[in-house]
Parts: sequence; C-alpha cells; structure tokens
Amino acid sequence: MANPMDAHKETYREEAYELLAELEEALLHLEENKQDMEIVSRVFRALHTIKGSGSMFGFDNIASFTHDIENFYELIRNGEREVTKELIDLTLEARDFITTMLDASTSDDGFYDESAGEEILRSLGSMMPGESAPRAGGGKVPAESVQEDDSEPEEATYRITFRPDAGVFTRGMNTVYLLDELRCMGRHHIAAHVSKIPTLDELHPEECYTSWDIILTTSRGINAIRDVFIFVEDDAEITIDVIDEDGMFTEGTDYKRLGEILIERGSLTKEELESVITGHKRIGEMLVDSGLVEGETVESALEEQQLIKDIKKVRQAQNVASTIRVASEKLDRLVNLVGELVTVQARLSQTSLERKDSQLTGIAEVVERLTSELHDNTMSIRMVPIGTTFTKFKRLVRDLGDELGRNVNLVTSGGETELDKTVIERLNDPLVHIIRNSIDHGIEPPDVRETVGKGRNGTINIKAFHSGADVIIEISDDGAGLDEQAIRSKAIEKGIITAEMELSRHEVHNLIFSAGFSTASRVTDVSGRGVGMDVVMRSIDALRGIVEVDSRKGSGTTISLRIPLTLAIIEGLLVKLGDDSYVLPLSSVNECVEITSKEINAAHGRNLVNVRNEMIPYIRLRDRFAINGGRPEREQVVIAVVGDLRVGFAVDSVIGEHQTVIKSLSRVYKNVRGISGATILGNGSVALILDMPRIIEDAELDERNMVKK
Repeated sequence: MANPMDAHKETYREEAYELLAELEEALLHLEENKQDMEIVSRVFRALHTIKGSGSMFGFDNIASFTHDIENFYELIRNGEREVTKELIDLTLEARDFITTMLDASTSDDGFYDESAGEEILRSLGSMMPGESAPRAGGGKVPAESVQEDDSEPEEATYRITFRPDAGVFTRGMNTVYLLDELRCMGRHHIAAHVSKIPTLDELHPEECYTSWDIILTTSRGINAIRDVFIFVEDDAEITIDVIDEDGMFTEGTDYKRLGEILIERGSLTKEELESVITGHKRIGEMLVDSGLVEGETVESALEEQQLIKDIKKVRQAQNVASTIRVASEKLDRLVNLVGELVTVQARLSQTSLERKDSQLTGIAEVVERLTSELHDNTMSIRMVPIGTTFTKFKRLVRDLGDELGRNVNLVTSGGETELDKTVIERLNDPLVHIIRNSIDHGIEPPDVRETVGKGRNGTINIKAFHSGADVIIEISDDGAGLDEQAIRSKAIEKGIITAEMELSRHEVHNLIFSAGFSTASRVTDVSGRGVGMDVVMRSIDALRGIVEVDSRKGSGTTISLRIPLTLAIIEGLLVKLGDDSYVLPLSSVNECVEITSKEINAAHGRNLVNVRNEMIPYIRLRDRFAINGGRPEREQVVIAVVGDLRVGFAVDSVIGEHQTVIKSLSRVYKNVRGISGATILGNGSVALILDMPRIIEDAELDERNMVKK
C-alpha cells in the first residue's frame, strides 16, 4: 500500500518547484524595481510558503535554510533594510540551492553539498549583523521560530471587518484584489454593506462608500490574513477575530445566538437588545423594525451563524479543488487514445460511404462530430502559454551578461501565445542556444557599443505570435550582426563549402547551423565548440519546424522559428501519386491548380506554372520519389507557402482534407529526407506525411548541382 506521506511529499515538491519559479521571476523584477514593496511581498510570500510547507512535510533542511532568507525580507518589508544587487545575487543563489535540496530529496542517497548553503548564509549574515550561526540545511527550524510563525496553524474561522476610508481609491488601491486574495485562502462568505452609497446625483465616483464583513475558514493563520491588508492598514478600519478554532464548535455544541453575534461585533449594545426581545417576532426582524440595526447587518450575522453550522458538518471533508494536477504521462496517453479514435472514426466514415447505408452514415457523422470536439478539448488541455518559458530566460540573460561583461536587457512579448506542452518542453534547449549566441557573438561590450554610436545596454527581443496553424518565435538582438565574409572563410576552412561555390546571402547565414561550425577564436564555457546552432537546427527539424536567419552587419540579427502548434494531430491535404497516398500539412497549403501535359510541354522543361500571371516554380513529386508509371493527362499542383517562398508540388490528384494522426517512423527511416511521419487512413492503408521544407531544400541543391555540371 502506498504511503500517504510520500504522496504529500511529492505534492510539496511540485508546488515548491512552481514557487521557486515564481521566486526567480519576482527577484528579477525586483532588481529592476528595488523600491516596489509589492514585489518584495511576492518574494516574502514565496519564501514563507516554501518554508512553512517544508517544515510541515518533513523537509526540515529546506525550512531551516529558507527561514534565514525570509527573515531578511521581513526586515525589508519593515523598512529596516534596502534591496541591493548583492542581496538579489545571494537570493538567486539561495533559490538555486533550495532547488538542489529538492532534487536531492528524490535521489537514493539524498546527498548535496551543504557548504554551498552555508556560504550563502554567511554572506547574508554579513549584511544582517546579530543573526545566529548559519544553518544550511542540517536541522529543524529553531523552536523560537516555530512559536513566532513557522508552524502551520490548524484550520480556524475568522470574522474580518474591513471598512476602508472614503479616499482609498485615490491612493491606487483596488479593494476587489484584496477580497479576491481572501477568497483564495479558504471557505468564505463576504457581505458588502452598501447602505451608505448615496443617490446618483450625490455620488462621487472616486470615493468608497462600501464596507465588508468577511467570514473566512482557513489553515493559513492570522498572520497570512494580516498580510493581505498590509498596504491598506493605515487607510481602513480592520478587525480580525477568531470565532472558531481547533474544532471549538463540534457536533452538539451550539454557536452563538444572533443577538450575541451582533453585540460582539459592536453593532448593538446589550441594553438595546433587551429593549426589543419582549416581542414575539424573530429577533432579527425586531431589531430592524426598531431601527437599531440595518437589515444587511442582520443578514451578515445570520450568514456567520449558518456558516459555522455548515463547518460542523463538513469539518472532516476536504475542499473541492477547482483545478487538479495530472501527470503529463496521463495526458500523453489521452492524446494517443484520441488519435486512435480519430483513425477509427475515419474508418467508420469510409465504411459508411462504401456501403451506402444511410443509417450507418448518420451514426458516422455523429461520431465524427463528437470525435472532433473531444480532439479539440484534449488538445486545449495540453496547450500552455509560452510566456512560462520566456520567464526562465530572464535569469539566463542576467547571469550570462554578468559573466561576459555585457549589459543586456531582455524584452518579451506574446507570452500569452499557446503551444502544445510537449513542443514547449522541446523548444527550451534551442532557445537557450540562440540566446547564448546572441549575447556572446551578437551583443558588443558596453565600450564597443559606445564607440559605434549605440547605447551601452544591448537588447534581446523575444516575440511569439500565431501564423495560421503555426507559431512564430522571433529572437532578435541589436548587436554586431553576422559577418558574412568571416562565416564564409570559416566554412571553407572547415571543408563545409569550397572556395568556388557561389552562395546567396541567405545560404551564407544558414552555414552557422552546420555541425562543428564556430567563428569563435577560442573555446569558452559559452561558445567555440561548434555545437550550439547545430543543436538548434536539429531540434527544430525534429519539431517539423523551420529556422530562418536575417542579419545585417552592425545592426543585429533576427532568428525566426516557425513551429507547429502540436505534434500529435494535424489537418492535412490528402493527395495521390500512382497507387500511393501522401499528406501535405494543410497549414502551408494556399491553393490547388490544374496543369495539363500541353502546358508542361510548352514550358520546355522548366517546372513553372502560371497562376494569375504569376510564374510559380513547382516540384514534381512523382519524379522526386521515383514513382513508376506514366503521368496522368492532367496533374494537380498544390501551391504552398513555406517560409517566404511560394512553391508548388505537382501530384497526380488531390483527394481532400484529412485529419491526420501523426505516427513516427522507425529508426530505419530516420535519415530519409522529405518524409516527416506517417498516418493510417480510413481504409487501413498507410500514407506518408511530406516534409515540404526539406523537399524544397533538396530540390534547390539538385538544381545548383545541375548548373555546376
């Protein structure tokens, strides 16, 4: 039987990794905005949660280490210390050390180098005199710390009165955000008092006329609630009272009566209550009728009374989660099953057409609609914003810039653009290599930039946006740009090209992706081994993507990655060549035109087709794949847009659109260019999926070789 504690520990690890990512992002923002106390609070809350949960689930080393870092940020929140670059550096190192401890907790020996943590705490201690000796991860949090705020409190219910003053909005505060933060802490009831809102002609839109009574059941503790109001405590009347703690009101114990609640809140005196209880109406009705208490105040008190009753019934039950964590392997399995279902649905549709059975056709149409909806919903589950990946690069740019003596700003946009989770994971390495090369080879040192009339700070822009069924990611810098002559000379030296070869500017730029190519004069930790951009090309190829480079010497470089949204299922165009079927990705297809043998002969061997007075080159796939048999009298040319090229692909016939479940080919075919995968058709036969960019590259290479001969 699985140990429940192990499950809790795994949950803590997952949440801790997310908090560490949030911590890193907050620290990088804090470095740019050192006076922003809201960001300081973000850092503090991340550290506090990592520490508190770590102590709760047995990660005492993490809790102990994080405690000292948290203490320093508490001083900053209280205005006793200032944020400095040295502090940011140390906290980022501490964040990495916590990650190391988390990683070690999953290994067999649990080993990590404690001296690294001790060194961080010693450095921190020099900035904060009077602190105790460092504890890098060897023991529990001291008892005195636990008494302060380290222990995770039991679930308790609080009554919170929040009465902001009239001018709270003019100081930039949005009360909705405060209430939303309280909502996220546990079961709650929020009652708004609106009786003081004046008529429209007397209302001032910048003044706050509303106050709130909140009943909150949470295990976060009273300090966490106070933290919510930390920035408005001088601009509001705030009271926080514990009304149920540690099961005070268990089964068989009645909660306070309505009158007691109102007296305790200060809404009513004992004498006023006694003056009206002689009647036979309900106490709430009598209080409202007598004018002693407003109706909404009574309703709020009744809600408190009912809430405590409800808590008694569900104290042992867990809150229903609005989101759940699912292992990525389960999602992958789900996508695979949906893919198989799409294949079966295609077979069902094919069978219904062949049998001409109207009843079966109707069923097939319903199954097709449901399968399409299931596919769309399943794929949407796997789609995540690419901004989560962009955030990681801020740390990379910061650290690498410091190491190489470059001042670099990272600017990102389009972070909300969504991609398949698997695609994003596989994009990380190529993006890292591109950014490292931009800093090392592109961005000049500050003095050099000033010499050529640029600002001392270089800029790297990362932008993502949708383009049809693809996502384009552009990484651009304002550095030195590519030196085409140096690239060509190095390529000749490496034997990649010959001195006689004539290359276009685009082809020269693409030489940087050759295996073993590097223009660096010496090997460093960052570059010089000739593997970085080669990795980029191979990784993007594996994603069925396209890499394009545009650079001007002295002005900078832009590298564009065109990536499909998903690797599992695509919309394709089914075509025929002889007896075989092939699929072209529909996202690149522009239109289809017909070409006759007469038109082919009139072109005198040139593969060009006239489309509305535009001559478009085309590739005859029958010749490319050595298909036996004669050409049909009329062929179809599928016009596609690949990168910035408009190219045609001549096929025997076009069958139509086809939802394509991509199946990878075995290793036997891994070096076959022009084929990116396969799919199973409704009749059970296999169709190959064409890799259009590779086919175009091979055709251009063949054309160049023919010209040379």
